[in-house]
Amino acid sequence: MMLHVTVIGYSGSISASPVKELHGICEEVGRTLARHGHVVMTGGRDGVMELVSRAVSKEGGRVIGVLPAGDEGNTHNEIRIRTGMDFALRSLILTKSADVVISIGGQAGTLLEIISSYSYGHPVILMGGTGGWTDRIGSVLIDGKYLDERRTAEVMRANSIEDLERLLEEAENGKV
Repeated sequence: MMLHVTVIGYSGSISASPVKELHGICEEVGRTLARHGHVVMTGGRDGVMELVSRAVSKEGGRVIGVLPAGDEGNTHNEIRIRTGMDFALRSLILTKSADVVISIGGQAGTLLEIISSYSYGHPVILMGGTGGWTDRIGSVLIDGKYLDERRTAEVMRANSIEDLERLLEEAENGKV
């Protein structure tokens, strides 16, 4: 089953820290998503979004960029959704449209996207060891997988591409 997978994480130049250290994992995530036939959605801009989108495109996959006002996004977006909204509101569209969300590093915008994904009931996969809120959020999880007592959706950790593939397969089969 094809999933709509939203990938969130650090924005910024792909040749500057902290994004440049994540080239390898972003490329692996992108290739994996494309090989499994998932539609990939990102915020459509630079940083993690650009690296994952580039890998998906190179692998022949589909990329949708959900863009904030005034931004045309990176060149790897097959489809550009120009929301006309600021970054925070655009993020709500991005996370509401997902079947599952993958987080790689990230600052406050990524935290907003993790929280909104959870609030919408969409599982979140944290790519471990990528820094930012992706790694920090784990310290506040209830029972190691929920953001609050409602237990709306699972927040899971993948420490490898194999873990990611297993979690995506579980999502495809409705097990998360």
